[in-house]
Amino acid sequence: LEELQAKIDLLKDEWQERADEITQLRLTGAAELNEKITDSMQGLAMEGGQFEVSFVPAMPYHPYGNEAIEFLVSANPGQPLQPLGKVASGGELARISLSISVILSMRSSLPTLIFDEVDTGVGGAVAEIIGKHLQDISIGRQVFCVTHLPQVASFGHHHLKVEKTKGEKSTQTAIRTLKGDHRVDEIARMLGGVKLTDATYQHAREMLEGNAGKV
Repeated sequence: LEELQAKIDLLKDEWQERADEITQLRLTGAAELNEKITDSMQGLAMEGGQFEVSFVPAMPYHPYGNEAIEFLVSANPGQPLQPLGKVASGGELARISLSISVILSMRSSLPTLIFDEVDTGVGGAVAEIIGKHLQDISIGRQVFCVTHLPQVASFGHHHLKVEKTKGEKSTQTAIRTLKGDHRVDEIARMLGGVKLTDATYQHAREMLEGNAGKV
């Protein structure tokens, strides 16, 4: 029993030493993350918003170290920092998630990133900003983005359309690449809905010429 207790005490000391090292690394990383994500939020129509990594003391000898991590956010000036999942709206959550992804991708070696409707709950100028952010992330890696917004879709270097066909006994899904006029037609459809005018098509062409060609 004495030998086992001595071994336990040794392992506890080793655990504490490593946990303390991780805590110091987390503190350093959190300070940088807080600043960069907060700065990124300002460019996503969340002026005055703030992001902060909170350290919550964990139970002794927790598998992840001395503390648990919680993301706090203040979406508007003057609001207190609160847990991200409790205070952010759908649109705000999408933009903050994108900010986190943008910053972390700069340190990531992942060759491919996938965003599934990260633009949920936004539109207009904010959607255009998100599209530009996604395009910036694609430099040096491949980015897939599922979107229903023409402002975001127009920034893609490639445009894939997903179509579902329903039959009497089965449903089929197909994906096809859109190029040239076919892509203009799809952006126009996303812009104008059922009734399309010459002005809608012209707007679609302008969006693609101004956004998709950028690198």
